[in-house]
Amino acid sequence: MNEPLRPLLGWPLLPLPDEHGRLTWPDLATSVRESIRVILSTRPGEHLMRPEFGGGLDRLLHEPNTLASRRQIRDLVRDALERWEKRILLDAVEVWEVEGRPADLRVEIRYRLARTGVPAAMNVTLQLEGGA
Repeated sequence: MNEPLRPLLGWPLLPLPDEHGRLTWPDLATSVRESIRVILSTRPGEHLMRPEFGGGLDRLLHEPNTLASRRQIRDLVRDALERWEKRILLDAVEVWEVEGRPADLRVEIRYRLARTGVPAAMNVTLQLEGGA
């Protein structure tokens, strides 16, 4: 017998139970990682109710891979995370060239969860227009 389709969206906006009937929420570390990805992948002006929200990295994706571009990316990432993700203490943002791929940059983000002090890190790869 087929199970009835579950609605994709309910009101009030609550999570749907899993297969065991439990409501599941992401843990703090997972929630923060997802939030960082959303911040960095959102263009300012993309959200109607928060027009300034986002990292603005899309403005630099057509720039050449130069030291100046890498510094701008580092500053944009740092400023966006400090402004929009208050659950972390940002330790470092570094932008590196990817060896053998002149159009790619690796953004390394190191932070601690503000509530617990647990260190975490994540990497994001960006593809620019060209090498220096």
